[in-house]
Amino acid sequence: MAKVVTFGEVMLRLATPGYQRFSQARQFDATFGGGEANVAVSLANYGVDAHFVTRLPDNDIARMCTSELQGFGVKLDGVVYGGDRVGIYYLETGAVARGSKVIYDRAHSAISEIKPGMVDWHKVLEGADWFHWTGITPALSQGAADACLEAIKVANEMGVKVSCDLNYRKKLWKYGKSASEVMPELVAGCDLILGNEEDAEKEFGIKPEGFDAEKTGGEIDQTAFISVCRQLMERFPRCKKVAVTLRGSINANHNTWGGVLYDGKTLWQSRRYDITHIVDRVGGGDSFMGGLLYGLLAYDTDQEAIEFAAAASCLKHTILGDYNRVTVDEVEGLIKGGGSGRVSR
Repeated sequence: MAKVVTFGEVMLRLATPGYQRFSQARQFDATFGGGEANVAVSLANYGVDAHFVTRLPDNDIARMCTSELQGFGVKLDGVVYGGDRVGIYYLETGAVARGSKVIYDRAHSAISEIKPGMVDWHKVLEGADWFHWTGITPALSQGAADACLEAIKVANEMGVKVSCDLNYRKKLWKYGKSASEVMPELVAGCDLILGNEEDAEKEFGIKPEGFDAEKTGGEIDQTAFISVCRQLMERFPRCKKVAVTLRGSINANHNTWGGVLYDGKTLWQSRRYDITHIVDRVGGGDSFMGGLLYGLLAYDTDQEAIEFAAAASCLKHTILGDYNRVTVDEVEGLIKGGGSGRVSR
């Protein structure tokens, strides 16, 4: 069984019920989520030896979180304890022309105060096949960025493949440095990069040729993104593969979805899914990343890997919460032509 280690922040998620606005809500639905934790849950559901590393306070809220993650089979032996609080994010789910809203309350969270040396990365990464992080983690603080770089360097030294979801979050880069200043050194240590056109532009000034997001009308020419892949691989020579998620946003409830994977020679394109009723799109990119890592580990071809990633993420859009609660059989069933929604008896 392959071993994958992910590193980042997991937060308490407080979501308004249904489609209520923040101003309407008198209660919130509480669960947990975060980019790298979401990837670990997906992988654990697929039978991968998934380990999640973070820093948490020693309190009851953190114990709620660790209990939930362990319930999915995620291993937490690399978690370090300290600090005073678990970060929080509030979610208002949009509908049709009204987009969703996220409000962060994660200042001074335990992981934002992490420093290099707090995690024994040589021990954590022993026997690992992959190490995964996202651009969210170095956006939290200088300490988090330094700890992430420390992990990447150890992974490179130990021969562990490194993947990154660029995940640009404008609201998070508040500690005095920009993504364009911090991310290049970290991404230079990556073997696999996942992103979209906004991530590449905001972090590295890379733009796709022949693409205008305002004129797509929900339709995206997948081949237009080969320029992004090429430019990323030229900028970061260690990188062997680049994946790009393709979301056509018709409205808050109706998206088209797919992805491409580029290996420097061939652009592998997934099936395009028309998701006409989105239950919850938060965690959609994480479910794609989890599916892609599994696909690369489990299948013989890049085409199979990108198909698994897109199908897994399509299913995630039908599931409430950050986590993708699906199995390999369910994903493969969709790839083989399922998706009718008929009752399984």
